[in-house]
Amino acid sequence: MPKTTQLRTYTVRDGLLDEWVQRWREEIVPLRMELGFMIGGAWVDRERNQFLWLIAYEGPETFAERNALYWSSPKREAMGLNPDDYLVRTDERTVESAY
Repeated sequence: MPKTTQLRTYTVRDGLLDEWVQRWREEIVPLRMELGFMIGGAWVDRERNQFLWLIAYEGPETFAERNALYWSSPKREAMGLNPDDYLVRTDERTVESAY
């Protein structure tokens, strides 16, 4: 399968941006990487209360199939992390490199 990259923009609930970033870094990133995803970077836009990041997957499955594996993982469930507790809105865009 070709490499698929998504640019994800999350609008975070007021007052929870730093907590979200910490949990993302400590819990989400390690599991994503364990499952073969690559993280291309992450940024905080404090003015808009947003968190932006690049996630990619290149392997024998599609991005969607691998993402479903992430969500059904017992390790993911053990996090006790419900994105709805932190995120007001999410935007996921599949992008390709132009440079």
